Amino acid sequence: MNNETLSVNNGSLQVIPLGGLEEIGLNMTLFQFGDDLIIVDAGLMFPEEDMLGVDFVIPDFTYVLENSEKVRGVLLTHGHEDHTGALPFLLRELKVPVYGTPLTLAFVKQKLDEHEVEDIPLIPVKPRDVVTLGCFTVEFIRVTHSIVDGVGLGIKTPLGNIIHTGDFKLDPTPVDGELMDFHKFSEYGEKGTLLLLSDSTNAEKGGFTFSEKEVRRAFEDIFVKTKGRIIIATFASNIHRIQQAIDVSVQCGRRVIMCGKSMVSNAQIALDLGYLKMPEGTWVRLEDLKDMEDGEVVIITTGSQGEPMSVLSRIATGEHKQIRVKEGDTVILSAKIIPGNERSIGRIINHLMRRGADVIYEKVSEIHVSGHASKEELKLMMNLVRPRYFMPIHGEYRHLRYHAKLAEKSGIPRENIVIAEDGMVVEVTGEGIEKRGKISAGRIFIDGRDAGSVEDIVLRDRRRLAHDGIVIVLVGIEKLTNKIIAGPEIISRGFIFEDASQEVINEVRDLMTNTLSGLEEDVIADSALIQAKLRSTLKKYLRNTMDRRPMIMPVVMEV
Repeated sequence: MNNETLSVNNGSLQVIPLGGLEEIGLNMTLFQFGDDLIIVDAGLMFPEEDMLGVDFVIPDFTYVLENSEKVRGVLLTHGHEDHTGALPFLLRELKVPVYGTPLTLAFVKQKLDEHEVEDIPLIPVKPRDVVTLGCFTVEFIRVTHSIVDGVGLGIKTPLGNIIHTGDFKLDPTPVDGELMDFHKFSEYGEKGTLLLLSDSTNAEKGGFTFSEKEVRRAFEDIFVKTKGRIIIATFASNIHRIQQAIDVSVQCGRRVIMCGKSMVSNAQIALDLGYLKMPEGTWVRLEDLKDMEDGEVVIITTGSQGEPMSVLSRIATGEHKQIRVKEGDTVILSAKIIPGNERSIGRIINHLMRRGADVIYEKVSEIHVSGHASKEELKLMMNLVRPRYFMPIHGEYRHLRYHAKLAEKSGIPRENIVIAEDGMVVEVTGEGIEKRGKISAGRIFIDGRDAGSVEDIVLRDRRRLAHDGIVIVLVGIEKLTNKIIAGPEIISRGFIFEDASQEVINEVRDLMTNTLSGLEEDVIADSALIQAKLRSTLKKYLRNTMDRRPMIMPVVMEV
């Protein structure tokens, strides 16, 4: 079914996921009845290993833009990137109001400002507020998650009530004391719930997810035993985790340094809005580090997933200008290891340990808990809202399948459960629920902040090569000794005119030689880090000196 031939039956409700099914991230769902359409979330996904040159991925908005006159607004469940990161690209094309809680909208406004997207009505709401968008009436319901100000949605439609949980877990002791609104979910169950869309991320995991406050106990145990500096890496949006690190720091007489652009920015936003609390004088500048005793320092930073150019990665490889790891330092990776990042994170841990740091991470200590509901919590949600129909969302196929089986065991008939996929039109009528074909949907690859998309990686590379050319940097390393034995040799094609090329090539060779000579031995032992450093340095040099952006391909040969 293509977008043009999707007919809307006035007696039916269409639920159309554009992302978030059979994947982690890209969360975006449309609800359409007659000539009214609302959007819940618009998230991104970070690239997989084979997505070379891609910064991030967003859903295909084609159907939304073709039906822009029907869109009544965007409703946000919380401020994580996988639920809000695609908004700047959507709102460049679609000027509609966006509803969300204050912290969520503060993060969104910062993104819109960065992308120079203006004149978008950002309408703050709080739990139990109700808004009317066309034929839809939406109530915001507080949930607990790994970020402050998360909400689920109670959506009243002409056919009945829908519950969209957003991302949630049942935390009986939340850091901010704001409990999940069990009463409101139960109220929808009493009234009658037509359809439940529920978070499937932890549908494989038995029991209950631990409370966020369990992390504080782990922090306290580590802080009491540690005499040296403490470096904590976590997600910049995890305000609860940052709050607990601050609380334990104050308790142990330490002061806090925030490091990393997104970490500093998000912490400042949360502090200004009152979501983050700390005594005056607790947050100190990075420049003050050199004058502080090791035992009074806690550094909170980004890079928990081993990103090559992140703050933690640069600290681990000796590339950070102001923070040098030394014997006695303790580094805490307080985040879940996202599948696919194991190798990068392992590399960072090895580099930190080589430099004398103790590294504590999820596999060896309880320094992270999930923000998503496990099996018993998912069953409790079903029992609270008692839906007629059920549609698992937010997860890979195996998560959706496990969640569907859980729903069946909880008493929902198999024929009333739908496992959908991105782009599938799920139609709900008075008679039942069924799949009604697909609309245009998929992934759009984004390179930088350009409003244009990378529709196909190969096509993008061909265009880039044709326009800007390529520079290849060849380096030979002896594997046993980690010594550079050949290069750097520079090869370029389509990059610069022949008569000027030799002078530029010589300058580039000198730059690459100086870069390599400044690397420490254990960095040279890691070809991926060498490639990232060479690419970053050369990209910056060519942009600043020549305003050129060729494809840069470092090649490290181990012999």
